[in-house]
Amino acid sequence: MALPVTDNLAQTEPAEATLPFWARSHFRMRRSALALYIPLGALILLVVACFFGPWILHLPPASFANIANSNLPLGSPGHLLGTDQLGNDMLSRTLVGGRVSMVVGFGATLVGFVIGTSIGVVAGYFGGAVETVLMRILDMVLAFPSLILAMTLVVFLGPSERNEIIAISFFAIPNYARLSRAATLKIREREYVLVGRVIGAGPRHIMIRHVFSNVLPSLLTIVPLTVAVAMIIEATLSFLGLGVRPPTPSWGNMIAQGQATMSIAPQDIIIPAVGLFLTVLFLNLTAEQWRLRISQ
Repeated sequence: MALPVTDNLAQTEPAEATLPFWARSHFRMRRSALALYIPLGALILLVVACFFGPWILHLPPASFANIANSNLPLGSPGHLLGTDQLGNDMLSRTLVGGRVSMVVGFGATLVGFVIGTSIGVVAGYFGGAVETVLMRILDMVLAFPSLILAMTLVVFLGPSERNEIIAISFFAIPNYARLSRAATLKIREREYVLVGRVIGAGPRHIMIRHVFSNVLPSLLTIVPLTVAVAMIIEATLSFLGLGVRPPTPSWGNMIAQGQATMSIAPQDIIIPAVGLFLTVLFLNLTAEQWRLRISQ
C-alpha cells in the first residue's frame, strides 16, 4: 500500500533542513525558478501559437466562410477543432482571435506603462505643485470605473484595435503612475541621486539613469496582471459589440457569436473561453512567481 502524501512530505522536509544554508538556498531557488518558468513557458507557447500558428499549420483564413461546412464537430478532416455556424475553421479563428486579444492587451499595457510611469516619476521627483496637479488628474481618472470608461471611449472613438488600446490604457495609466511615484519618493533621497545633483547632472538624466532603472523591477511585477485585466476588458467590449467586430475574430466576439449555436455546438463558446482562461491564468501565475523572485 502506498504511503500517504503527508508521510512523503514529512520525510523530505527534514532532509532539506539538514542541508547547509547555501544548499537550502539553491534548492529553494531552483523550485521557485521552475514555478516561474513553467507558466512563462506556457504563455510563450500560446503567444507563438496565436501569432505564427496559422502560417505554420497552413490553416485556412479565419474569415473564409463556407456554409456547406458549418458546425462540423471536433476532429473533422481538415478541421481539428471543427467549424462555426458559418463554416469558418475554429482552430484558425481561435488563433487569430487570440492574436487580436493579445495585441490589444499588450498594446494597452505598453501605453499605460510608458505614460503612467513617466507621470509617476516626474511627479515623485519634482514634488510640489507638479505632483499635486498630476496626481489630482489621475484621481479623476480613477473615479470612473475602468470598464465604463473604456466603453465610453470606444463608443466615442469607434470600434477598432487601435481605439480599444487607447481606451483600455486609461485604466492602466493611474496604476503605474501611483506605483512609480511612491517608489520615486524613496529613491530621490538616495545617496547616488544626491551625488548626481551635486556633480551637475540634470533632472532628465537623473530620472532616466538612476530613478527609472530602480523603479523598473517593481513595476514589471504588475505588467502580466495588467495584460490579463486588459485582455478581459477587451473580451468584454468585443462580447458587447463595442470592440473588434466580425468578421475579424477576437475571443470576445467569438463567445458572443457562439451563443446562437450553444445548444448544438457548445465548442464555439468553450474553445475561445478556454483560450482566454488559460492566457489569463498563465499571466497571473507568472506575475505571482516574478513577484516572489523579486522579493527574495
